[in-house]
This record gives sequence, structure tokens and C-alpha cells, in this order.
Amino acid sequence: MSNSFYTNIELENLGFKKIGENCLISRFARFYGINNIEIGNKVRIDDYCILSGNIKLGSYIHISAFCALYGSLGIDMDSFSGLSPRSTIFSAMDDFSGNYLINPMIDSKYTNVTGGKVDIGKYVQIGANTVVFPNIRIEDGVVTGAMTLVNSNLKGWNVYAGIPARVIKERNKKLLNFANKII
Repeated sequence: MSNSFYTNIELENLGFKKIGENCLISRFARFYGINNIEIGNKVRIDDYCILSGNIKLGSYIHISAFCALYGSLGIDMDSFSGLSPRSTIFSAMDDFSGNYLINPMIDSKYTNVTGGKVDIGKYVQIGANTVVFPNIRIEDGVVTGAMTLVNSNLKGWNVYAGIPARVIKERNKKLLNFANKII
């Protein structure tokens, strides 16, 4: 083993619902419900990432070290997008009001887990330590700054930052010229 990435043959045998070509996936990443995870072409998943649940990744995606995708209610991430280190995406969330217990080891009749699918568009870059709440749509071309809290939908081709996320400025679309050349 010359590096920490699985070989193509190993990837094909791990049990993914779908695995594309030319993927670099760390042996130190963890997958739960791997039979519900689809991965496109040219996807890189770095060390110490957790992917759990119903997840669909497009092509040309990079998920940096220590990211977590909790997709019990679904996470779709479109092509040419990425997650910077330590970002977390939740498709479901416990009710912390005190009216219910919280914990995956508690019978569901005593909990109140809510949420919905997280849909991340093309050309999106999620900044380091960003948290994305459930039932969110992040439109094409969005960038979030480091330590942003995404608790509402984000409109396309803007740069967001803060807690909660707010528009900082518009994002240039020049990158589309490059993407069209490699498709």
C-alpha cells in the first residue's frame, strides 16, 4: 500500500450503491449504510470523514478531512462542489426543547427527530467548520465562509458567512468557462 486510498477494485467491493471511476477514497473514512451511498466520478474523500445514510455525490467533488455527512433523510451534493475540513451536514436533528429524549439509543416513541433532505447544487464550496442544518437547499455557485451556520436556504452565486449565514457579496461565474472544458 503506497498511500491511504482504496484501490479501484477495493472500492468496487465495498458495497456502495454506486461508485464512479477515478475516485480517491481514504481507508480512514467511515461509511454507514454504504449500500445507500452513491458516488460519481473523480470524487475524493479524505481521512477521518463520516458518511452515513442516504447520500448521493455527483462528480468532481472533494470532501476534506474530518467532514461528516449525516444523511438519514437524504443528502444530494451536485458536481464540482466541495466541503472544507470539519464541515458537518445534518439531514435530521433531535428536538432539544426538553420535551423529548435525545439519543439514537432511545426508542423513537420518546424522541422527536425532524428534518429533511439537504440539496447542495453545483459549484458550491462549503467553508471550514460550517454546519448545515436539515431540510436546506444550497443553490448553484454558493460559497460559505469558515464557521458559517446554514439554517435557511441559500440563493445561488453568492458568498455567505456568519451565524446565521448572510450574504457577503456576489460570486463571479467565470469558473463556468473552466468546468465546461473538462466535462
